[in-house]
Amino acid sequence: MRLLHFFRLFLSAFLLLIVFCADAQTAFKTKFTKGNVYVGIEVGSKGVKMSVVEISKTAQTTGNFNILKDSTFNTDFISFTQATFDATLASLTSFYNLASSEYKIPVRRIFTVISSGVKMQAEKENKAEWIANLITAFQKNINDPGRKVDVIDVMTESKLSHLGIIPNARRYNSFLIDIGSGNTKGGYFPFGNTNEFKMFQVNWGTKSTTNATDKTLGDDVSLANFKRQLSRVLEGAENNDIIYAVNVSGAYALSDNIVCSGGIAWSVATLIYPELVSNSVVPVTYEEVAKFHEQLYSNYKSLSPEELVKRIKDPEVDKEAVLKEIKRVHGVFDQKSLIAGTGLLLKIMRQFKSIYETKQFFMVKTGQVGWISAYVDEAVE
Repeated sequence: MRLLHFFRLFLSAFLLLIVFCADAQTAFKTKFTKGNVYVGIEVGSKGVKMSVVEISKTAQTTGNFNILKDSTFNTDFISFTQATFDATLASLTSFYNLASSEYKIPVRRIFTVISSGVKMQAEKENKAEWIANLITAFQKNINDPGRKVDVIDVMTESKLSHLGIIPNARRYNSFLIDIGSGNTKGGYFPFGNTNEFKMFQVNWGTKSTTNATDKTLGDDVSLANFKRQLSRVLEGAENNDIIYAVNVSGAYALSDNIVCSGGIAWSVATLIYPELVSNSVVPVTYEEVAKFHEQLYSNYKSLSPEELVKRIKDPEVDKEAVLKEIKRVHGVFDQKSLIAGTGLLLKIMRQFKSIYETKQFFMVKTGQVGWISAYVDEAVE
């Protein structure tokens, strides 16, 4: 069975590479007159991600970067089995070779990292040697024993995300909240410089919240019972973790802008404002997200790709692009995970909602590649 599983993973990787190589025959369409193309390859908890990004010379001032290609191959590295190790190594190597040989990106502009989520899980399970072995095998595969593969911790990843996602103009009054699969992290710079970063972290994410709710369902797996149990799970998360983490961060008084990234932020922005498909950042209100959260439960069909596209009246909007993006959201998240993820998002947003002071909430769709521009800046410096 293990050999069959590995064969399927290998075949999938092989077919994926064929598709990518076919795509590589078409030149990327860049849009900045002063900019360079960089590649970030990240081994994350779910799999290997490659982002090809054009970064303007003024990215840290304006936040300008253009995603040319964003690809993922799910290998489930943190299962720490030989099959998932081999699949991860094959994907990592294929992405690197694709970037350097097919896309002709100079190797100095290709960055490879192991995410903090992998690092944390490996430490938790005493599997750190799996990361070290993966790096060594990868360096051998590409015939570059000195190839740098950073294993970043959660503090570094949070700081890089802030530096990469939020432009300098809003650097010191913005609080970043990155809602991932297993946890939520972020933070802000409290003292007007980038030397000191105040981190925010809770051990709740979209997937972990969904899983925790599923475990409480018993024999009643109906959506109504899921919603009831989710309310209890989120109430516990809010009272035991979220309120404390926000208060300890001290972010409320210093942050006017609350910037949310991660898969659920992308989903919320895409489904609430599908016509803004070309916008990488979408402003929302707490009330809009709350209404959307209820709609996910009471009228999920109204959020189907066809229904949402049907409601767009502006002839200038690229409806094919909208349809494709909405289908991507529904391909990544099912109804329950969307309900759980937006429920968690609302609990966090609630800590910044006040009748005395209005905070601005922003959903960032491109958070998954935000770290690249900051990583590039630090590498160049």
